[in-house]
Amino acid sequence: MAKELCEKLTVKGISVWFSEKDIPLGATMLREIDKGFAKSCAGIVLVTPAFLRRVENEGVADKELSALLAKDRLVPIVHNTTYDALRDVSPLLGSRSGLDTNEDSMDEIVAKLAELFVEETK
Repeated sequence: MAKELCEKLTVKGISVWFSEKDIPLGATMLREIDKGFAKSCAGIVLVTPAFLRRVENEGVADKELSALLAKDRLVPIVHNTTYDALRDVSPLLGSRSGLDTNEDSMDEIVAKLAELFVEETK
């Protein structure tokens, strides 16, 4: 899901920092993620059951979430979970307006995100 979203946004002309493609071999993961956040105008959080577990366990996902919550523009996308489950783990992230893969197709989500990010660059 994350790779597909990245690819479709890139095709739309949106510059995407994605850890799977942008962290060089041998680099310190947390530092590279931190640098990626610093360069980003907005953030997308793909909220899956696995993500919720990692946040609860206060691992890397929890640290990433803390940095993202400091951004003005942060869009959660729930996938195979619910906003209720998200609010149970992160009330701050769960309070943000976002998208749900049960309600919108991938193409609809990409179109909405592209519209948002184009507005950000104006």
